[in-house]
Parts: sequence; structure tokens; C-alpha cells
Amino acid sequence: MSSKEEFERAVFSYTSASNDVEDENRVLKESLNHLKSELDRLKAPALMVAEVSDILKDKVIIKLPNGNRFYVNKASSIKNLNVGNSVLVEQKNLTIVDIVKGHRNFNVEQFVILEKPTITWQDIGGLDMQKRELQEVIELPLKKPQLFKKVGITPPKGVLLYGPPGTGKTLLGKAVANSTNSTFIEVVGSELIQKFIGEGAKLVKDIFDLARQKSPSIVFIDEIDALAAKRVELGTSGEREVQRTFMQFLAEIDGFSNLGEVKIIGCTNRKDILDPAILRPGRLDRLILVDKPDMEALKQIFKIHTKDMTIDKKTDIEKLLKSMKNFSGAEVKAVCTEAGYFAIREDRFKVKERDFQQAIVKVQSEENLEGNDYLRMFG
Repeated sequence: MSSKEEFERAVFSYTSASNDVEDENRVLKESLNHLKSELDRLKAPALMVAEVSDILKDKVIIKLPNGNRFYVNKASSIKNLNVGNSVLVEQKNLTIVDIVKGHRNFNVEQFVILEKPTITWQDIGGLDMQKRELQEVIELPLKKPQLFKKVGITPPKGVLLYGPPGTGKTLLGKAVANSTNSTFIEVVGSELIQKFIGEGAKLVKDIFDLARQKSPSIVFIDEIDALAAKRVELGTSGEREVQRTFMQFLAEIDGFSNLGEVKIIGCTNRKDILDPAILRPGRLDRLILVDKPDMEALKQIFKIHTKDMTIDKKTDIEKLLKSMKNFSGAEVKAVCTEAGYFAIREDRFKVKERDFQQAIVKVQSEENLEGNDYLRMFG
């Protein structure tokens, strides 16, 4: 090999080694910079989230999550600050450093079923009269609002479904939401009761604002008696806060802001303790009793819950239905589930009549135990 070739090879080896070192240095620098930025981020103090209560020239009054209010400064870079905005504040001097966009003090969106409920009218056995009333009061105004304009009447704003537990009140609400392609906002009455003064009322307002934004929508309030119980003149501060929240609820239903394509379905098994203000015409106009099913409805409910089950052909369905007289829809479903378990325990896929009979006895015994708990209080 000539000296020239040796020289060229040496130069090539040196250049390759130099490039490898440069690449390695670049990777190490990038890793070091990333680690430094990560370390700085971890060292940075946490910021608190607060709500703007009032704006006074260059100063701002904010409200912290614990209810305390402070008169603070804001960074000069912050523009278009409005009352009600959620802001980030420093922990030491509470100076506002940024606006939190798209943030709600209450996570109202957790109450929304964004996808359409899958329950349909065919999934509900019996309750023909209740279905018809819901279709007239909720479904028809959302599907054909022009019909009511031509007749010259205003459709009801909502309905109250009341009756014993497990009779299908929630299923009815989901079925009507499915049939109208509406946003279904499901709230439990007790969730509207908040710890600090005014927060429950604000949550109610946020829910109805969200319902208007996502209209057509249905606000389904389960256990509405937790919110709308009869008001008393004297009570604790907690009871007075419940009343403030309830009054905000009444204002949203029958106030200055038009509900538009927002319908309300209240649900309770304690109609006797509801405040008369919620039941008067103009608010929850229709009161619909959802009672325990009759024999024909029981047959339909049983058929719905056993459609995917393999039942022995010798099973006497009529005899089983007579044994389930006065059962609610939920109890019929429990019987079908328990019967399936009895079959599984014996390593069978086919459910026999005796499985259903044992399940009926079990559900009846559990119901009797619940009803007689007071007898064992001192046992």
C-alpha cells in the first residue's frame, strides 16, 4: 500500500471518529438540556387556582377554593380578564399570573353522557302510559317544536317521575334521551349540595348553562328530594344552603333565561316530602307515577332480561311470573341474574325452572331482611 493511500485512510478514520464524537456530544448536550429543563420544572413552585370575583381598576378580588377572598395584583401581560374566570395565582403574594382557559370551578362535564344512551323504548317492559306521556312532554317538543307554535301553546318544561325504587324511572329518562338524540345530563340531587355558601347555586347555574350550550338536552335529576325537600323556617346553616341551591334551581327552571330546547326530568321515590314550589304548573308540569308492574308488564320485563339466556323448555313461565307478583323491574332482573348463577354453580349453560324458583326465594328473603332491619337493631 502506498504512503498516499495510507494517508487517505488515516484521514478518513480520523474524520469518522471526529463525526462520531460530535454526534455523541450533541446527544449528550440535548440530554443534559432536557434534564436541566425537567429539573427547573420540578423546582418551580405550584400555582393555585382561584376564581375572579370582582375587578377594580388595576386590582382584582379573587376567591380561593377554601372560600377566602383576597384583594390582589395581576400581571401586566394579562388581558381580557372577566369576572368568573379561573386564574392561576402565586402562593406567596397571590398575584395573578395567567388565565386558565376552558376550566370550570366545578367539573360540570362529569355529569354529561357525551355518547347517546343505548337504552331504547323496546328495552323497557310495560309502562305504556308513562312512555306515552314522556313522548308527548319531552320527545315531541324536541322533535317537532313547530307543531306547538302552530297550535299556540308552550310545551311543559319537564316532568317528575315518582314511585317505588327499581320501577324503571331512570330507564325511562335514558330511553327518551336516546329517541331524541339529545345530550343526557345526569345529576344526583345530593351532588348539587356543596360545602361552601353559594357553590351549590353556582353548580346549578353551570349545569343549566351547559345544557343550553349542548341543546337539545335533557337534564335528569335523580333523587331530586335531596335538593327539593319542603323548606322550613328554622334550620341549620347547612339546611339554609340547601334552600339557596333549591331557589337557584327554581330560578333556572322558571326565571328570565329561556330554557329553549332543554327539558328536565326529576326522579324520586319520596314525592310526599317535595316542596310544593317545584310541583306547581310552569315548573315540573307533569307528575307521572311509575308503579310496580302488573302481570302483563312482568311478562315483558322477564322476556327482556332472559332474551340472551338458554332456558329449559320445560320451564313454566306463567308459574314463575305468579311467584314474582308485586316484584319491581329491578327485582325481576335480579331473579334472572341469580338464576344464571345457580346454573353456573352446577356447571350448566341451560337455566332450569328450579334455578328461577331458588332465585325468587333468595330475592324475596333479601327484601324481607331489608324491611325488618329494625327488628334486629338490639339483637
